[in-house]
Amino acid sequence: MPADLLVRNARLAGRDGVCDLAIEGGRFTRVGTDLGVDAKETLDAEGRLASPPLVDCHLHLDASLTAGKPRHNESGTLLEGIQVWGELKPSLTEDDVVARASEIVRWSAAQGTLFIRAHADVSGDNDAMVRGLLRVRDELADLVTIQVTAFPQDGIFADEADEARLERAIELGVDCVGGIPHYEPTSELGLMEVHRVFELAREHGRRIDIHCDETGDANSRFLEVMADDTIKHGLTSRVTASHCTAMGSYEPYYSSKLHGFLRSSGINIVVNPYANSLIQGRLDPYPKRRGFAQLKELLRAGVNVSLGNDVIMDPWYQLGKADLVHAANLALHFTYMSGLDEIPEMLACATWRGAKTLGVEDEYGIEEGKPAHLVVFDAPSPVEVLRLQPVRRWVVRSGRVVAETTPPVTRLFHEGREETITFAPPATGA
Repeated sequence: MPADLLVRNARLAGRDGVCDLAIEGGRFTRVGTDLGVDAKETLDAEGRLASPPLVDCHLHLDASLTAGKPRHNESGTLLEGIQVWGELKPSLTEDDVVARASEIVRWSAAQGTLFIRAHADVSGDNDAMVRGLLRVRDELADLVTIQVTAFPQDGIFADEADEARLERAIELGVDCVGGIPHYEPTSELGLMEVHRVFELAREHGRRIDIHCDETGDANSRFLEVMADDTIKHGLTSRVTASHCTAMGSYEPYYSSKLHGFLRSSGINIVVNPYANSLIQGRLDPYPKRRGFAQLKELLRAGVNVSLGNDVIMDPWYQLGKADLVHAANLALHFTYMSGLDEIPEMLACATWRGAKTLGVEDEYGIEEGKPAHLVVFDAPSPVEVLRLQPVRRWVVRSGRVVAETTPPVTRLFHEGREETITFAPPATGA
């Protein structure tokens, strides 16, 4: 009996030469060289890199595509972005959230992102954001796996009703419990928020994803509290700290101590390159600080780090198109991950490290028996993927092609000759 789909002549990271991938019943059944099997449908990768799909670990789908509504963020700061969003969200409807979020999910899938962790704002009276994202999660489950995080944008304790709203979101069926301790009115309330999030997550069996220390204040150190609670509650690998930009201002001794503590706790860190490259350090005089978590040093210390698009055409960031490879390229530059062995690690942060953050690693990867999710890049290697940021030739979900992009062709006309430009270095002979 023929396979349902055969991907021929694909390159896999860490494996020499090309191989074939046979898929039946939505799963990889054989991975090897010259399989010689018939298939109902065949794709010839022609030496391109086949990778497990991209994983976007942090995305505010509820706010996406709202840039300029009701006004633009003129200062470009995090705080004005929150103010603008606060002015808009009372008027949002569930159907509006579903329409905008669904569009971004389609953009994501078309570019090889088949796993997303989305954050739904649950602060305030309007619950359209969380209800809308739960609908998107369920309605588009055949295209993209989505986890929804209940995110109290205004904190839990600044408004006496927000803690109950967070609990209500958990009852509605969110996958993760979120928080934003550094945004609470006082440090004491921030500590209370971290502890309360952990209590709720343990009580209801949810994962945790907290916006943590997204500030340039070197005294913001809720991350160590999260690591401590992770150990105390036995939630190793189920806890994620997102942003952690204050880490860009930590002095070396404290950073070294923190790295070891994070490794011991098993906590995941998510870096969000787009907004944080613009928001952090904005008010500094020159020289300006890089407001990024210490990605390079964290990886070296054995901490799991992954990536998120975070914001797409919203009050905090007017650009973006849901391209996680471009996000990885940007993070590479801001975190000095430019070594020959470090560049491929940035693609790992956008793929299998993200799968570990979301807790889906057991059903992720190009291996026999696992679900047949993959992306074929129009490039031969992870280094070239990061350099070229190429189109995704094919995206496959459960053995079904869900997106196809024809690579662009660039022709140069000079001195009466026509030449095709591939942006690849010329081959060198012996």
